[in-house]
Amino acid sequence: MKNFFLILVAVLFFHACDFGMGASSLPRLGQHKIDKETGDTTYHTIPDFQFINQDSMEVTNETFKGKVYIVDFFFTSCPTICPKTAQQMLRLYKRYEDDDRVSLLAHSIDTKRDTVARLKEYANSLEVSAPKWHFVTGNKAEIYEIADDYMSIAIEDPDAPGGFDHSGWFILIDENRYIRSFCNGTDPESVDKFMKDIDWLLENM
Repeated sequence: MKNFFLILVAVLFFHACDFGMGASSLPRLGQHKIDKETGDTTYHTIPDFQFINQDSMEVTNETFKGKVYIVDFFFTSCPTICPKTAQQMLRLYKRYEDDDRVSLLAHSIDTKRDTVARLKEYANSLEVSAPKWHFVTGNKAEIYEIADDYMSIAIEDPDAPGGFDHSGWFILIDENRYIRSFCNGTDPESVDKFMKDIDWLLENM
Protein backbone atom coordinates (compact mmCIF):
# COMPACT_ATOMS: atom_id res chain seq x y z
CA MET A 1 0.00 0.00 0.00
CA LYS A 2 1.09 3.56 -0.50
CA ASN A 3 2.89 5.16 2.43
CA PHE A 4 0.35 7.93 2.78
CA PHE A 5 -2.53 5.47 3.08
CA LEU A 6 -2.17 5.16 6.84
CA ILE A 7 -2.47 8.93 7.10
CA LEU A 8 -5.65 8.87 5.05
CA VAL A 9 -7.10 6.13 7.22
CA ALA A 10 -6.35 8.25 10.26
CA VAL A 11 -8.15 11.20 8.66
CA LEU A 12 -11.18 9.04 7.96
CA PHE A 13 -11.21 7.69 11.50
CA PHE A 14 -10.89 11.18 12.97
CA HIS A 15 -13.88 12.41 11.00
CA ALA A 16 -15.97 9.26 11.36
CA CYS A 17 -18.15 10.84 14.01
CA ASP A 18 -18.98 13.78 11.75
CA PHE A 19 -19.89 12.03 8.49
CA GLY A 20 -22.90 9.93 7.73
CA MET A 21 -24.86 12.16 10.08
CA GLY A 22 -26.98 14.11 7.62
CA ALA A 23 -24.66 17.06 8.13
CA SER A 24 -25.54 20.55 6.88
CA SER A 25 -22.45 20.42 4.66
CA LEU A 26 -20.05 17.75 3.44
CA PRO A 27 -16.35 18.62 3.21
CA ARG A 28 -14.11 17.32 0.45
CA LEU A 29 -12.12 14.46 1.96
CA GLY A 30 -8.53 13.38 1.39
CA GLN A 31 -5.21 15.09 0.96
CA HIS A 32 -5.17 18.64 -0.34
CA LYS A 33 -2.60 21.24 -1.28
CA ILE A 34 -2.66 24.98 -0.72
CA ASP A 35 -0.88 27.22 -3.21
CA LYS A 36 1.40 29.48 -1.18
CA GLU A 37 1.12 32.32 -3.68
CA THR A 38 -2.59 32.35 -4.44
CA GLY A 39 -3.95 30.59 -1.38
CA ASP A 40 -6.04 28.36 -3.64
CA THR A 41 -6.74 24.85 -2.39
CA THR A 42 -6.44 21.80 -4.64
CA TYR A 43 -8.45 18.90 -3.28
CA HIS A 44 -7.95 15.18 -3.83
CA THR A 45 -9.95 13.88 -6.79
CA ILE A 46 -10.52 10.43 -8.26
CA PRO A 47 -8.18 9.89 -11.25
CA ASP A 48 -9.18 8.56 -14.65
CA PHE A 49 -10.10 4.89 -14.73
CA GLN A 50 -11.31 2.31 -17.23
CA PHE A 51 -12.93 -1.00 -16.28
CA ILE A 52 -15.41 -3.50 -17.75
CA ASN A 53 -18.80 -4.17 -16.20
CA GLN A 54 -21.09 -7.19 -16.03
CA ASP A 55 -22.52 -6.37 -19.46
CA SER A 56 -19.05 -6.20 -21.08
CA MET A 57 -19.44 -2.43 -21.31
CA GLU A 58 -16.61 0.00 -20.63
CA VAL A 59 -16.99 1.99 -17.41
CA THR A 60 -14.98 5.20 -17.03
CA ASN A 61 -15.24 8.52 -15.25
CA GLU A 62 -17.43 9.69 -18.13
CA THR A 63 -19.97 7.04 -17.14
CA PHE A 64 -20.66 9.11 -14.02
CA LYS A 65 -20.49 12.57 -15.58
CA GLY A 66 -23.03 14.82 -13.88
CA LYS A 67 -23.83 12.13 -11.30
CA VAL A 68 -22.94 11.16 -7.77
CA TYR A 69 -21.89 7.58 -7.27
CA ILE A 70 -21.30 5.16 -4.43
CA VAL A 71 -18.23 2.93 -4.44
CA ASP A 72 -17.33 -0.31 -2.74
CA PHE A 73 -14.89 -3.21 -3.15
CA PHE A 74 -15.89 -6.86 -2.97
CA PHE A 75 -15.48 -10.31 -4.51
CA THR A 76 -18.23 -12.73 -5.35
CA SER A 77 -16.83 -15.63 -3.30
CA CYS A 78 -16.20 -13.47 -0.22
CA PRO A 79 -17.16 -15.49 2.88
CA THR A 80 -17.15 -12.65 5.40
CA ILE A 81 -18.47 -9.09 5.01
CA CYS A 82 -19.58 -9.07 1.36
CA PRO A 83 -23.01 -10.64 1.93
CA LYS A 84 -23.71 -7.88 4.46
CA THR A 85 -22.42 -5.06 2.27
CA ALA A 86 -24.31 -6.42 -0.73
CA GLN A 87 -27.57 -6.19 1.19
CA GLN A 88 -26.84 -2.61 2.21
CA MET A 89 -25.86 -1.65 -1.34
CA LEU A 90 -29.13 -3.22 -2.42
CA ARG A 91 -30.94 -0.85 -0.07
CA LEU A 92 -29.21 2.07 -1.80
CA TYR A 93 -30.05 0.63 -5.21
CA LYS A 94 -33.74 0.43 -4.36
CA ARG A 95 -33.86 3.83 -2.68
CA TYR A 96 -32.31 5.65 -5.66
CA GLU A 97 -33.47 3.32 -8.43
CA ASP A 98 -35.56 6.02 -10.09
CA ASP A 99 -33.02 8.83 -9.64
CA ASP A 100 -30.77 9.01 -12.69
CA ARG A 101 -28.31 11.21 -10.79
CA VAL A 102 -27.18 8.28 -8.61
CA SER A 103 -25.18 5.20 -9.61
CA LEU A 104 -23.39 2.41 -7.75
CA LEU A 105 -19.92 1.10 -8.63
CA ALA A 106 -18.67 -2.18 -7.14
CA HIS A 107 -15.08 -3.23 -7.93
CA SER A 108 -14.17 -6.91 -7.77
CA ILE A 109 -10.77 -7.45 -6.19
CA ASP A 110 -10.65 -11.08 -7.38
CA THR A 111 -9.93 -10.39 -11.03
CA LYS A 112 -9.00 -13.99 -11.78
CA ARG A 113 -12.23 -15.67 -10.73
CA ASP A 114 -14.66 -12.79 -11.09
CA THR A 115 -14.99 -12.82 -14.85
CA VAL A 116 -17.54 -10.71 -16.69
CA ALA A 117 -19.81 -13.74 -16.86
CA ARG A 118 -19.47 -14.35 -13.14
CA LEU A 119 -20.25 -10.71 -12.37
CA LYS A 120 -23.34 -10.96 -14.55
CA GLU A 121 -24.50 -14.01 -12.61
CA TYR A 122 -23.89 -12.16 -9.36
CA ALA A 123 -25.86 -9.11 -10.51
CA ASN A 124 -28.70 -11.36 -11.64
CA SER A 125 -28.74 -13.09 -8.26
CA LEU A 126 -29.38 -9.70 -6.66
CA GLU A 127 -31.92 -8.81 -9.36
CA VAL A 128 -30.07 -5.60 -10.23
CA SER A 129 -28.66 -4.19 -13.44
CA ALA A 130 -26.49 -1.54 -15.03
CA PRO A 131 -26.42 1.38 -15.57
CA LYS A 132 -27.70 1.84 -12.03
CA TRP A 133 -25.29 -0.67 -10.48
CA HIS A 134 -22.04 -1.51 -12.22
CA PHE A 135 -19.99 -4.53 -11.13
CA VAL A 136 -16.56 -4.09 -12.68
CA THR A 137 -13.37 -6.02 -13.25
CA GLY A 138 -10.10 -5.12 -14.93
CA ASN A 139 -6.38 -5.04 -14.38
CA LYS A 140 -5.69 -6.18 -10.81
CA ALA A 141 -2.97 -3.60 -10.15
CA GLU A 142 -5.21 -0.79 -11.39
CA ILE A 143 -8.10 -1.88 -9.20
CA TYR A 144 -5.89 -2.10 -6.13
CA GLU A 145 -4.37 1.29 -6.94
CA ILE A 146 -7.70 3.00 -7.34
CA ALA A 147 -8.79 1.54 -4.00
CA ASP A 148 -6.05 3.73 -2.52
CA ASP A 149 -7.42 6.72 -4.44
CA TYR A 150 -10.84 6.06 -2.93
CA MET A 151 -9.13 5.80 0.49
CA SER A 152 -10.28 2.20 0.78
CA ILE A 153 -8.47 -1.12 1.21
CA ALA A 154 -8.02 -3.90 -1.35
CA ILE A 155 -5.15 -6.38 -1.08
CA GLU A 156 -4.48 -10.00 -1.84
CA ASP A 157 -3.79 -11.82 1.43
CA PRO A 158 -3.47 -15.62 1.52
CA ASP A 159 -4.07 -15.56 5.27
CA ALA A 160 -7.39 -13.72 4.99
CA PRO A 161 -10.70 -15.56 4.53
CA GLY A 162 -11.17 -16.09 0.81
CA GLY A 163 -7.62 -14.92 0.09
CA PHE A 164 -8.33 -11.19 0.04
CA ASP A 165 -8.55 -8.35 2.53
CA HIS A 166 -10.74 -5.33 1.90
CA SER A 167 -12.75 -2.75 3.76
CA GLY A 168 -16.51 -2.66 4.04
CA TRP A 169 -16.64 1.09 3.45
CA PHE A 170 -19.06 2.75 1.07
CA ILE A 171 -17.60 5.92 -0.43
CA LEU A 172 -19.65 8.79 -1.85
CA ILE A 173 -18.21 10.62 -4.87
CA ASP A 174 -19.70 13.85 -6.18
CA GLU A 175 -20.09 15.05 -9.77
CA ASN A 176 -16.65 16.69 -9.63
CA ARG A 177 -14.80 13.51 -8.54
CA TYR A 178 -14.42 14.64 -4.92
CA ILE A 179 -14.86 12.21 -2.02
CA ARG A 180 -17.66 13.64 0.12
CA SER A 181 -18.67 10.97 2.62
CA PHE A 182 -18.23 7.35 3.67
CA CYS A 183 -19.84 4.80 5.93
CA ASN A 184 -19.48 1.30 7.32
CA GLY A 185 -21.32 -0.78 4.74
CA THR A 186 -21.90 -3.63 7.19
CA ASP A 187 -23.86 -1.44 9.60
CA PRO A 188 -27.47 -0.55 8.66
CA GLU A 189 -27.54 2.46 10.99
CA SER A 190 -24.37 3.85 9.43
CA VAL A 191 -25.93 3.38 6.00
CA ASP A 192 -29.07 5.19 7.17
CA LYS A 193 -26.95 8.23 8.02
CA PHE A 194 -25.04 7.84 4.76
CA MET A 195 -28.32 8.16 2.87
CA LYS A 196 -28.85 11.55 4.47
CA ASP A 197 -25.48 12.63 3.11
CA ILE A 198 -26.44 11.40 -0.35
CA ASP A 199 -29.72 13.31 -0.15
CA TRP A 200 -27.90 16.48 0.95
CA LEU A 201 -25.45 16.16 -1.92
CA LEU A 202 -28.26 15.70 -4.44
CA GLU A 203 -30.00 18.79 -3.12
CA ASN A 204 -26.80 20.82 -3.45
CA MET A 205 -25.45 19.65 -6.80
